[in-house]
Amino acid sequence: MAQKSSPGLTLVRYPRIYSDRQGESHFESVTVEQRLAQAAPPAAPFYVSDDNPASKYRFYTFTPGWIGELHPCPTQQFLALLSGAREMETTDGTVRRFLPGDLVLLEDTSGRGHVTRNVGDGYATYLVVPVPAF
Repeated sequence: MAQKSSPGLTLVRYPRIYSDRQGESHFESVTVEQRLAQAAPPAAPFYVSDDNPASKYRFYTFTPGWIGELHPCPTQQFLALLSGAREMETTDGTVRRFLPGDLVLLEDTSGRGHVTRNVGDGYATYLVVPVPAF
């Protein structure tokens, strides 16, 4: 997820799902820059991105074999997979697998949406952070 690009800069990449004007969903890669900063003195400097708004969180847990048929996202939100294995499929046919530690931004709040599948043997749990539209 994070990758060093220069002595003072680190990049974080994550996928997002969004809807186009025709209501079809797609994946796109997002890159966030982080700069080395003294962000929590007296701790040593670490890489920090710009602040973005968020004010609450929730957890989603999906039973083994759960399938969320084609649906739009109820609100723009980040999902960080904590356990299990999930697949998400956009209406353009792209399928991506997510494992613990993976992050995805869902922005397809209109249109046809996406399909979500619990493809692991057990429960799959996400930390969910709803975020206002960028």
